[in-house]
Amino acid sequence: MTSPTTLQDASASSVDASEVAKFSKLSEEWWDPKGKMAPLHKINPLRLTYIRDSACRKFDRNVKSLNCLGDLRILDIGCGAGLLCEPFTRLGAQVIGIDPSATNIAVARLHADRAQLSIDYRCTTVEEMDPHERFDIVLAMEVVEHVVDVGAFLDRCAVMLKPGGLMVVSTLNRNWKSFALGIVAAEYVLRWLPRGTHQWDKFVTPEELTHHLSRNKLAITEQSGVTYNPLADRWSLSSDMDVNYMVVAEGA
Repeated sequence: MTSPTTLQDASASSVDASEVAKFSKLSEEWWDPKGKMAPLHKINPLRLTYIRDSACRKFDRNVKSLNCLGDLRILDIGCGAGLLCEPFTRLGAQVIGIDPSATNIAVARLHADRAQLSIDYRCTTVEEMDPHERFDIVLAMEVVEHVVDVGAFLDRCAVMLKPGGLMVVSTLNRNWKSFALGIVAAEYVLRWLPRGTHQWDKFVTPEELTHHLSRNKLAITEQSGVTYNPLADRWSLSSDMDVNYMVVAEGA
């Protein structure tokens, strides 16, 4: 299936109007904060702030500036429909979003086009990218628990970093608590995610993640748990890394 690069040139491609309509419907689902993607929308502001603030500290930027990420090159691996790519583009970054799903990339392109944002979306994987490309920031948000070989994946991510660049990783810890909350509660009780979205044995402990990053001469400079308060219906940073957590690693 051929994906339209933008809404304007869709008519010049092999995609007909019905395909554009299908992508539009998918886009509305991805970007509807009260729809199927509501849990992602609720956690997204926390992720955005965490990454933005870490980048501003590292690259000596004014976090209050509307262009605080200006001239920084960001690679978002597993970008989906662009929920991280768009706000970082608005903050001045040059964003490349990659995803192996052609549908996700088509949706992301369509939504960015409607918002008049210039984002380089590619239907590919980090392993298929030109190893000579380099980025100031590499994001792997909720990705490592889905790959076949975590070590090999992070090796490839590290190759894409400029010297002194930042890698931000978010994932789920592997213990009884993450099984109860990350799978049983999220997939079977609350039904935030389709059943089978996660495999518990593929969750990654902080110690394992640290090992893989240090092998690539990446030192963790920040780490935080991410917890959900059901009474407030809100996600927040926490010292509790038993289930969801994020780390920032800096290259030499």
